[in-house]
Amino acid sequence: MPATVSASALPATADRAGALLGGSQEVLTFTIGDQNYGLDLLSVREIRAWTDVTPLPNTPPFVRGVINLRGAVVPIFDLRVRLGGGVTQATSANVVIVVEIGSESVGLLVDTVSDILALDASALQPVPATAADEEHTFLSALATHEDRMVALLDVNRLFSRGVPSVSAAA
Repeated sequence: MPATVSASALPATADRAGALLGGSQEVLTFTIGDQNYGLDLLSVREIRAWTDVTPLPNTPPFVRGVINLRGAVVPIFDLRVRLGGGVTQATSANVVIVVEIGSESVGLLVDTVSDILALDASALQPVPATAADEEHTFLSALATHEDRMVALLDVNRLFSRGVPSVSAAA
C-alpha cells in the first residue's frame, strides 16, 4: 500500500484558518525539475507515493489517468506537462499531491514535496507582466524563502483553462 499523509497530519505553525486571517498563508512547497512551487495548504487533502494509474482514452496530455482513492475515482494530472514541460517519467521517487478543487479531488504528479512555509503577505510579490508563457497564467504570486524563489500556483486557474471540468477527466 502506498504511503499517504493526510493534510490534517501535516505540521502547521498555527491553526490554518487563524493563520490566513492573521495575514499569513501556509503553503506546501514542492519541486518539478529544479523549480520550486507552492500550493495553498488549505487546498491540500493528502500526499501520496506514486502508484500506477489507469489511463483514459481521449484525454489531454497532462491527464495521466485515474486512481481509486478509498472508493473515489481521482484523476491524476502530470503537473510538469500542465506547466508546459515534458512528460514526467514517474518512478517510486515521485509524489502525488491530492488537492480539493471545489468539491472534487485531483492528484498532482510532482517530483518531490519539500516543506510547509508560513508566508506573510509582505513576502508575496506579483508575477511580472512580461511573462508570456502558459506557466505564468497559473501563478498567483512569487515568494522568496531563504535562498530560493517559490512560484505559488492557483489551483483554480490551473484547471480552469483548457480543462472542460475536473469530473470530465475522471
